[in-house]
Amino acid sequence: MWHLRVGLEDNIWLEKGVLASNGDLVRRAVTIASSMGYTIMSPQQVREKLKLQKRWG
Repeated sequence: MWHLRVGLEDNIWLEKGVLASNGDLVRRAVTIASSMGYTIMSPQQVREKLKLQKRWG
């Protein structure tokens, strides 16, 4: 099992001159990890695995 950390505190740029959002960075990380053959867990799957309850939305 591998874990991946993504966020604006690590990188604010999506590409040269283009500011990223957290969503942009997550989508790019998912694309890269998926192309390498990794299975991506959904937010719901992660909550179940970690026995967390969704607090909002």
